[in-house]
Amino acid sequence: MLSFAVLHYPLLLPLHRHRSSHLFTVRSSSAPDLVERSAEAIEDRRPVVQPYGLAPLPAIKAAKRVVLVRHGQSSWNAEGRIQGSSDFAVLTEKGEVQAETSRQMLVDDSFDVCFSSPLKRSKRTAEIIWGVREEEIITDFDLREIDLYSFQGLLKHEGKEKFGGAYRQWQVDAANFNIDGHYPVRELWARAKSCWARILAHESRSVLVVAHNAVNQALVATAIGLGTEYFRILLQSNCGVSVLDFIPQEEVGSPFICLNRLNQTPGSPVSSGTSAGRKSNKRIVLVCHGVTQANSDTGFPISGDRPMNMLGIIQSQKTAELLLDLKVSSIICSPNSACTETASVISRVQEAADCLGADCVPRYVDMKELQELSVGDILCESKKDTSESPNFQPLWLNKFEDGAIVELWTQSGKAWRSLLEELADESDQEKVIVVVGDPVVLIALMGHCLKLTKEWIGSFHLDAGSISVIDFPDGPIGRGVIRCINYTSHLGRWSIPITRSTADEEDF
Repeated sequence: MLSFAVLHYPLLLPLHRHRSSHLFTVRSSSAPDLVERSAEAIEDRRPVVQPYGLAPLPAIKAAKRVVLVRHGQSSWNAEGRIQGSSDFAVLTEKGEVQAETSRQMLVDDSFDVCFSSPLKRSKRTAEIIWGVREEEIITDFDLREIDLYSFQGLLKHEGKEKFGGAYRQWQVDAANFNIDGHYPVRELWARAKSCWARILAHESRSVLVVAHNAVNQALVATAIGLGTEYFRILLQSNCGVSVLDFIPQEEVGSPFICLNRLNQTPGSPVSSGTSAGRKSNKRIVLVCHGVTQANSDTGFPISGDRPMNMLGIIQSQKTAELLLDLKVSSIICSPNSACTETASVISRVQEAADCLGADCVPRYVDMKELQELSVGDILCESKKDTSESPNFQPLWLNKFEDGAIVELWTQSGKAWRSLLEELADESDQEKVIVVVGDPVVLIALMGHCLKLTKEWIGSFHLDAGSISVIDFPDGPIGRGVIRCINYTSHLGRWSIPITRSTADEEDF
């Protein structure tokens, strides 16, 4: 598990505030008609995706957690060479270190089995992470990287020079990219489905899968029901870890599936400005507020209007420290107490960047409240019995009445359009917006970003104190790239484990 040093500033004493960062309220309903139409135009460019459009996965008898890891940096990664399913590259020294860091992240986890790609760079990563465990690693040929045929082995500029239009299509329309009579991304999605059939059929509760960038994207997407148009949207960094929970239905059928986290990286998820190799000057960081006393007492993952407890304050400080790697333009939060507290801590640390050695001058950060981010009352007043659902457990949102989910989805959609308008401000070429809210509204915002429907809301999970990062390499009118979901390693000793022991538990 990764840990980061605690900032040594007073726990409860406020830092000096600049007048420019005083809170003020933003309401999307009061925006001018032109602004509202512009936001809707941005949304209209993205087709709505209906849930579970792919064939169902095999039924399972018991809950299963699958941890996906991409291999460490390879020699061809370092050279900028197109690898595909070729097997000439090996791990670099940096790649070996990344794999060792991932091993430490997962060292206490009781995996029952490990599946690996047959390619050297992946097999070596699997060997490092698997360590001294006695069970043999299962090699699955379908876990190899995407087949790129004539592209393989070329430097990227050589691919552009040699293949011209085909290379351009690979960059901008990969789902329909054709080379040597093949559609590589479509073939990859079919392979991923084949892999799930074997992984889910294995008699195991906790599974480690070590493979590659594209195939891990396909595994995540096919699990939760997303098609080939989501290639390059769910980022997988070298040795990035993603976690999927599979929970059996009461009747025999495809299991419930929840993406517990995406791309938990060995290094900071906010330090890089590129997404899938492209520069991104626009970014939204979703921050879950720290734990409140209400969370601790009731087990209900909505804070209402309760302040954070001591653990929540520490979590907010850890998040503020992580975000020092970014120059935040504005912080937009729910008006609820825990959210405004978390936003204030992030703002104070940003404005003290020069004192903390992160910048040579103070930073000035706008703080704004957005009423549409306050959704706790919707679920608190309409919730069914959630007493059997432990705090922040996967699929807890599926227990609510449909009317409450519809209202939540509609209100969060208004919030998302307001955020896109804030991001579209052309006066700031590089813009980073931090959004602080309850986990449920942040999940809904990610769903709107991916242009999903409300039926998908139970397919994602966030923990208190976590961050999720969305990059916009083509600006707010383009598709958002999910850099990570539910990143918690910055919380150090209070981090949520990536996997949990399943030896004595019926469910996760």
